[in-house]
Amino acid sequence: MKQAIYQLVSDAVQQNQKLFVVLIDPDKCSDEKQISHFASLLNTTKPDLIFIGGSLTSESTARLIKHLKSQCLIPTVLFPGNAIQFTPEADALLFLSLISGRNPDFLIGQHVVIAPAVKQSGIETISTGYILVESDQTTAVEYISNTRPIPRHKPQLAAATAIAGELLGNKLIYLEAGSGAKPPVPAEMISVVKKSISVPLIVGGGLRTNEDILNALNAGADIIVVGNILESTPEKMVEFAKTIKSFRNQQK
Repeated sequence: MKQAIYQLVSDAVQQNQKLFVVLIDPDKCSDEKQISHFASLLNTTKPDLIFIGGSLTSESTARLIKHLKSQCLIPTVLFPGNAIQFTPEADALLFLSLISGRNPDFLIGQHVVIAPAVKQSGIETISTGYILVESDQTTAVEYISNTRPIPRHKPQLAAATAIAGELLGNKLIYLEAGSGAKPPVPAEMISVVKKSISVPLIVGGGLRTNEDILNALNAGADIIVVGNILESTPEKMVEFAKTIKSFRNQQK
């Protein structure tokens, strides 16, 4: 019987085993040769999960997932930018609510549009509080969602937002610097948020080096998501996987 994705995450967090997630944007990985190369690297590095999604509308999400599933066994999780990116082809869906913003469309509007189809599909749905953190530039998420991110120097504000998300029933909290961000989420913010919540903490955006990843892990991130840097240098997936595996072994 296939293990539920959230149970997999919960078990890992309880055992203090950090998870490595590769994020793939369907709009930037649509060529079959490119997908096959990614699949080969995924089979070599064996990340715990694959997140599929992006900020723009994409008709290639289902096709990408089908191609990946035909070539590797790593579970796929939808990380949608809007309702029309939904497809039941994935193993699970992050039901994202942009709790750092005040745009009702991304707090509940998109969810209402797609809720009947999600329920009918039977896909595992994981309520996720999505917190956008200030970057050095306007990220795609900030622009598309028309929301202001949490200031980088306000970790307590991020923590209060995360607590509110947990109290509202979010099963995961996702701290996101945004696709293409240069500075990752500050370690201090990760640490303060992690100490404030009891649900697993995902950290992504701006993670380009082993040092970035180790800083996030040491600060308390339970799940590391890397995507943008792999679009130009997919081979870094191997390097990052070794770093996270080494960190896991040190925690035993």
